[in-house]
Amino acid sequence: MTPSDLKYTKEHEWARVEGGVATIGITDFAQEQLSDVVFVELPEVGRSVKQMESFGTVEAVKTVSDLFAPVSGEIVAVNESLRDDPGAMNRSPYGDGWIVKIRLTDASELNALLDAGAYDAVVSEA
Repeated sequence: MTPSDLKYTKEHEWARVEGGVATIGITDFAQEQLSDVVFVELPEVGRSVKQMESFGTVEAVKTVSDLFAPVSGEIVAVNESLRDDPGAMNRSPYGDGWIVKIRLTDASELNALLDAGAYDAVVSEA
């Protein structure tokens, strides 16, 4: 079940916005497609990103995929635990497997993201 309280990209990232900060991760569908995640390239705290700009990569047994920022802003936190336990992205994609937190510079960008129903429609066509 796709969480209804999140926003999504067609590239399979999610964003949970609380107090002007978006927590970012990959969706359950993405982690299933990737299979076992073995490495995550995390960005530096303080880096500015633009909406849909690549901010890192996730390496799985099958492939390497870019991670795209659902929103523009400054990276204010990274999930350091993924360095030692990248498999958290498989086990808990909407919880312990979060990747970064971004302080929004333009909240209106959230309007360009998908809700759970629209994301499910994208996944059903994949």
